[in-house]
Amino acid sequence: MADEMLARPSASQSVRRIKTGSAERASEFNAAAHGLRGLASIMVLGAHILGGTARHIYQTNETYVQAIEAPWFLGVFGVKLFFVISGYVILPSALRYSIPEFAKRRFLRIYPLFFVASVIFIILNYATNEYPKTNNIESIVSGLLFVNLFTGTEQLTPNAWSLTYEVMFYALTCWVVYTSVKRPRAIAAALAWATCLVFLVVFPVSIFFLAGALIRIFGTRIAIDTGILRTLEVILFFTAAYSASRGVFEYNLYDFAEPAALSALVSTVAYFSLAVDPRSLTSVLLQNPFSNYMGAISYSLYLVHPYTYYFVRWIFVELKLFTDEVWFSIATFGVVVFVASVALSHIAHVLLERWPYSWYFHQRVYRNGSN
Repeated sequence: MADEMLARPSASQSVRRIKTGSAERASEFNAAAHGLRGLASIMVLGAHILGGTARHIYQTNETYVQAIEAPWFLGVFGVKLFFVISGYVILPSALRYSIPEFAKRRFLRIYPLFFVASVIFIILNYATNEYPKTNNIESIVSGLLFVNLFTGTEQLTPNAWSLTYEVMFYALTCWVVYTSVKRPRAIAAALAWATCLVFLVVFPVSIFFLAGALIRIFGTRIAIDTGILRTLEVILFFTAAYSASRGVFEYNLYDFAEPAALSALVSTVAYFSLAVDPRSLTSVLLQNPFSNYMGAISYSLYLVHPYTYYFVRWIFVELKLFTDEVWFSIATFGVVVFVASVALSHIAHVLLERWPYSWYFHQRVYRNGSN
């Protein structure tokens, strides 16, 4: 197995490798990271299907409410998996491109779809006042500018709260890379790192982004036998899944005292560090057309599915399709929501993700692992 073993480089060597010496390898497409995007989006969709029906349809059915609790917790954790993946794939882009180029690519990558979804939410919320806390100018402007963390207002379209963290991570990563690697300046770099530290303390959930970036820096191959790697990978996967299913963890400072929350964090990061190795079972299993497709539309699916979920739920209620046959009703409802969500997400992906990015940059969105 000697030909499969590769010693880890130091952090400084890894950063230089990503920046210059091995640009091809640093930017290569990673099947595991890409496929896990799709898995994370499906997890969140599943959480909304189960949690939403437990809250609004079968709230008096204690058997159902208790039965879906653990899978609902696990599905909610999908957002944290998204954060780790972002930390892993964004760093090479920040190193590769200038600040204006990086900003344009990030903007065209996420904002068109976010903006359209937000406008739809604003119109619907104005008409129904379903979410009165966001039905005001301050919340709308703060949400559209991704500064709602600092204004204390809520984000607009459902699920978009996580995008504010994404954008903050983009900005901080770009700042650190510029002052520490591209144009090194001791004072400026110290200020950038200090700001990152403050942000991490105030918003501890951002540790998932940091973990993903560190995995990228220290490499994607582990100096152990393939069989051992895959065994550890399976153990860590189930440990992460079990720990994440123990509760909803916001990862404020108090959550780190919760054993299950800490276990979910550590095991997820450890699992991901093995999963992105080309020899991992995750890499092998996710190299298929379905996983590749779900990874491609994952962002659209993440933002679009709340709308299809609400619409399909309304239809099921109106047609009285939620019956006493709870599990059959939920299975039917879940299939319809999934199919409708994928169909609408495909359209959104083509029109609001692929087209603006390809039109401006004349290249595919997922040509490598950093987009």
